[in-house]
Amino acid sequence: MVEAQSWTTRRASNPRLDPNSNDGGGDRVLDIPGTPTAEDRLLQQYDSAPIPPTILTAAIVASWYLSNIGVLLLNKYLLSFYGYRYPIFLTMLHMLSCAAYSLFAIKWLEIVPFQQIQSRRQFFKILALSAIFCLSVVCGNTSLRYLPVSFNQAIGATTPFFTAIFAFVITCKTESPQVYFALVPVVLGIVLASNSEPLFHLFGFLMCVTSTAGRALKSVVQGLLLTSDSEKLHSMNLLLYMAPMAAMILLPFTLYVEGNVLAVTIEKGRGDGFIVFLLVANATVAYLVNLTNFLVTKHTSALTLQVLGNAKAAVAAVVSVLIFKNPVNVMGMTGFAITVMGVVLYSEARKRAKTTAH
Repeated sequence: MVEAQSWTTRRASNPRLDPNSNDGGGDRVLDIPGTPTAEDRLLQQYDSAPIPPTILTAAIVASWYLSNIGVLLLNKYLLSFYGYRYPIFLTMLHMLSCAAYSLFAIKWLEIVPFQQIQSRRQFFKILALSAIFCLSVVCGNTSLRYLPVSFNQAIGATTPFFTAIFAFVITCKTESPQVYFALVPVVLGIVLASNSEPLFHLFGFLMCVTSTAGRALKSVVQGLLLTSDSEKLHSMNLLLYMAPMAAMILLPFTLYVEGNVLAVTIEKGRGDGFIVFLLVANATVAYLVNLTNFLVTKHTSALTLQVLGNAKAAVAAVVSVLIFKNPVNVMGMTGFAITVMGVVLYSEARKRAKTTAH
């Protein structure tokens, strides 16, 4: 018979745990590694992936460009050329898509750790951000019914101008004179582009300006509301909560303004299956914009994302002109170029101001 091994025998079988060992193993505590988080596991997967980091980063940046430009072109095609004139309902589909994809990505794929809303106060702060988010996206989509993508992007490039205004009005935050001086060409360029735009539409222009201002207001309010460590949410978790809230906010508006849009959409889908493909693709790409935005920041930096964003407006404008053949003139292109140059100067001025402050 084999003698049963006691606990003492098993401890003695490991010299590191032997209380009689000369090296003091009896008092030694073994360091047991903690369970890696979902983000650590994701990084380990990337580190062990056969794709070189440079190629992976380039692929992510390319995906970011494709998704950002793709959602603009799809929105423009649906709202202006295909005749689907329901921007509020289209935005609600975007929000529902973002909610579903975010839940799948966080809960099942675990691309980031899941965060819960901690208090009622935090819930209402996110609800306020969702309302501003709705305003910005709906106005942006509505403007695409009336304006070419190139002019839409020129107006959107003035976001830093509105951000500086809201930061001063809401938080009394001031920038250096160099930063404010850099905003002059941003405004001057859009004035030139507006005066020379062949397809200028006043209502579309106002909608696009409102969308740009809403985007700037959201960034300022988000930094103001979600400041404490307990209330800060990862961008993907914030999208998970904001998207369904935004969809609920938009529901009564789409029913009141756009009527029985769901029945109209179903009827269109029965007669033409292509509309179903366009809506599903459009909603999916809308989520990919947020996902690739997170991935680009993760694999590069926030500054790199800002630089890419400045170039994205110009790329989107060129691609839209090539696809939709909307007329452009030298004065409009010059105004757009001045605006983009002003945004670059603004970014550099802010970076120098922060470096001097530190």
